[in-house]
Amino acid sequence: MTTVALTPVEFVNQFYPNFWWIPAGVLAAALAIKLPSIIRLWKDPMLRAVGGLLLLACAVFVFVAPSTIARVNRLTGVANFSGPWVYSLLTAFCAFCLLLIISWRNGLSDRSERTRRAMRGVVAVYSGVIVAMWVLFALADVPVERLRDLDTYYANTPYMREVIVLYLLAHTAAALVTNGLIWNWVRTDGLDSLLRWGLKFLGVGYAAQLFFDAAKISAVMARWSGRNLDWLSTAVAPPLACLSAVLIAIGFILPHAGQYLHGRWHVRLAHHELRPLYLLMRTVNGAGVPFLLRATPELRLVRRETFIRDVLLPLARHIDEDRRERFHDAALALGHPPDRAEVLAATAAILDAADAGNRTPEDDGGGARDTTELLREIGAVSRALRRTEDLRAIRALARDHTEGRSLTG
Repeated sequence: MTTVALTPVEFVNQFYPNFWWIPAGVLAAALAIKLPSIIRLWKDPMLRAVGGLLLLACAVFVFVAPSTIARVNRLTGVANFSGPWVYSLLTAFCAFCLLLIISWRNGLSDRSERTRRAMRGVVAVYSGVIVAMWVLFALADVPVERLRDLDTYYANTPYMREVIVLYLLAHTAAALVTNGLIWNWVRTDGLDSLLRWGLKFLGVGYAAQLFFDAAKISAVMARWSGRNLDWLSTAVAPPLACLSAVLIAIGFILPHAGQYLHGRWHVRLAHHELRPLYLLMRTVNGAGVPFLLRATPELRLVRRETFIRDVLLPLARHIDEDRRERFHDAALALGHPPDRAEVLAATAAILDAADAGNRTPEDDGGGARDTTELLREIGAVSRALRRTEDLRAIRALARDHTEGRSLTG
């Protein structure tokens, strides 16, 4: 039994009926990721606009699937009713993209006449295109149902030809303008890195739409000249549309999801970095933070920070300022930078205070001291506790200097 390798065109043709559910699923997943934020921040018009755009894009790919096309035609009783319906959804998507990029680029606070005029122009032009397509479709004679090649099959049919040209021109114009706005924005200084990467994905996604338009237009124009390049429309354009949808979904999700994951990572990292100081404070206090089953990472971090500060505050009375100064001088002598030397000295002093606190009565100590800086630097102190070699060297050098002075005295 021999296996015949499929050409790229044959591969797309074989999987064409189910091809469109891939981008629809990706877009639906993107919408599901954004949905909690949209619901929580419903008053934010930008989030609502992004949600509407993803929903509209998902609808385009659902209704362009051959099985959906056939079902819509059957339910309406009009052959090829899905044609102008899908074209209308795609045209509305183009308008939505332009409006969103204009609003996003200029900022919601921009209510200048130029911005309002641009947005009114987009709404007027694309609404007019949608109305014109339905009027022309009503005048056209398109009795043969086409599930895949409506564009090329009716490329020379009066009125339907104009419908096809209108939607392709509207889509191409929107992709060109949107792509230009995005890449101009990418070159702007001071952008957040996640936003810049999101814009790059959007830019590549809209560039893929231009290649989609080029394939469609080439196939239609070939029909006008009596040639048959339908494979450009039925085999090349669909993968480009899928690629564009995936990239656009990533572009809109990345700034939000990336910031969310980045924030979560920093919370978990901060919690982990406080572990050495937390364990030291447990030895001083005799107990740790009570376990809470459903605590969020943010709550666990706050509870750990609070516990450390609560134990560290009374422990500060055992800190010997003279010894801390000697630790600081020792750290400088070992070549540590001043800021690093300050943290290492504070850490070594806390270790001594923890030993003193476990050995001496509660009232013993060097008196009150300003602990504001110490309580603020608990993260740095905790990280310094991991550098046991540096702390041992500093404490040993400080002890040697102390013994040397006592012998000479």
